[in-house]
Amino acid sequence: MGNTAMTSTVREEVYRLFRHMGVDRVFGNPGSTELPMFRDFPEDFDYVLGLQESIVVGMADGYAQARRRPAVVNLHSAAGVGHALGNLFTAWKNQTPVVVIAGQQARSILPYEPFLFASEATEFPKPYVKWSNEPARAEDVPQAIARAFHMALQPPHGPVFVSVPVDDWDQPCAPLELRRVSQSLQGDAGMLAEAAEALADSKKPLFVVGAEVARDDAWDEVIQLAERHRAPVWASPMSARNSFPEDHDLFAGFLPAMREKIVERLDGHDLILVLGGPVFPYHVEGQGPHIPEDATLYQLTCDPAQAALSPVGTAIQTSLKAGIAALLAGPAPGSEREMPTPRPTPEEATGQRLTDVFLLQSLAKLRPEGSIVVEEAPSSRPVMQANLPMPNRDGFYTTASGGLGHGLPAAVGVALGRPGERVIALLGDGSSLYAIQGLWSAAQLGLPISFIIVNNGAYQALNSFAPQFGLQQLVGTQLPGLDFCALAEGQGVPATRVSDPADLKEALLNSFGASGPTLIDVQVEE
Repeated sequence: MGNTAMTSTVREEVYRLFRHMGVDRVFGNPGSTELPMFRDFPEDFDYVLGLQESIVVGMADGYAQARRRPAVVNLHSAAGVGHALGNLFTAWKNQTPVVVIAGQQARSILPYEPFLFASEATEFPKPYVKWSNEPARAEDVPQAIARAFHMALQPPHGPVFVSVPVDDWDQPCAPLELRRVSQSLQGDAGMLAEAAEALADSKKPLFVVGAEVARDDAWDEVIQLAERHRAPVWASPMSARNSFPEDHDLFAGFLPAMREKIVERLDGHDLILVLGGPVFPYHVEGQGPHIPEDATLYQLTCDPAQAALSPVGTAIQTSLKAGIAALLAGPAPGSEREMPTPRPTPEEATGQRLTDVFLLQSLAKLRPEGSIVVEEAPSSRPVMQANLPMPNRDGFYTTASGGLGHGLPAAVGVALGRPGERVIALLGDGSSLYAIQGLWSAAQLGLPISFIIVNNGAYQALNSFAPQFGLQQLVGTQLPGLDFCALAEGQGVPATRVSDPADLKEALLNSFGASGPTLIDVQVEE
């Protein structure tokens, strides 16, 4: 038998594991079933408090993405996990390595279904976690959390869940063996060589880039590959990250999430290379082929599920950095190719009316160099894509799920993960209300975030989408009587309301120059 000497406690071993995994912050909103986890809370750790559990997960998601390392979230049994599920779903879609540790009632009273316990705790967060576990014994908790970390970091990354009874933290346990687990994913060499040959032989190739390029830090490699082949580069529909400089001559724009329109954009190209995105995410029903009939498609992705469900083409499972490096090692183009026609420049707004176009063009001119945009303004997203290019590596974050309530707290997490950098949180008025309490955390942490509310007084994205279903008038989409400046100032964030286009420049520059968070309520006209 092995050495089973109990020389430590569950809590001590878990914090030792956190340090080994590079974790020095815990995001949470504590409840009674978590309190012993924080007994003698280590001085080298920070506790990041959010005022509601969905905000906590959103902050951790942004933080983990910004650092490319896992984040730890502490939630309160069933009620807290229930509050957090919307942003846990988004973390799943964002493929973010978030380790959720949830409280559970004491083991001795679980048979009596006590107050604030979690029934079937491991089933509750499914299917939006990669792995879910409640250890059978207290001494197994550190090993379960270690496994959760390694599972979260295996490609594709994603959230994981461990339920821990309240009385486990003080129990003795054997020291945990701290391990390293390789996360590299090398694609099939023969299939990558085939893709490289096809790319070199093609007459008119086209690239589609998805969020995996940004997550795998393959920015430079994609630029090099596109320039080598003079291929126009489209952003994948609904991509949650910027994966190619949007001011580059080869950037073609953003594919819509509609089958027929995607085929229209891809028409005339004989080879389509999809890098780090699905083939293809749709938002409405469509008919006909998924790609032009004379085109060949290759997809590089770390996600086996995406590779399996792609309806056309050859899918190669690989990390993007390694896969693109293999394509760069392949043959050069067989013939000289012409540069594609540059993307047209949008017409400049006059500034006579305070429209979202004027707002986004003003942001493009005035934003600090290298600033980071975290966006959740669905009705203004096409305007943003046309008028506010994202030119820098890791310069843009949004929700991959389409669920609201992620952008505001994610901006707080990104600012924590990228200290000293200016973060611009571009939020719709309706979207911001799903997580408005996140302003309090930004104020308490003193983070340099410019919260910009694109206030059109409605859930305008729904009004814009309604004609798809033949609807001309909707109920429940108007948002009168809201005072965003009062909501911000009540939580310690200075705020300004702008309703005259002549006042916008000064408001933006003042916000960008502030050392802490500010909010601008921009009352745009339709």
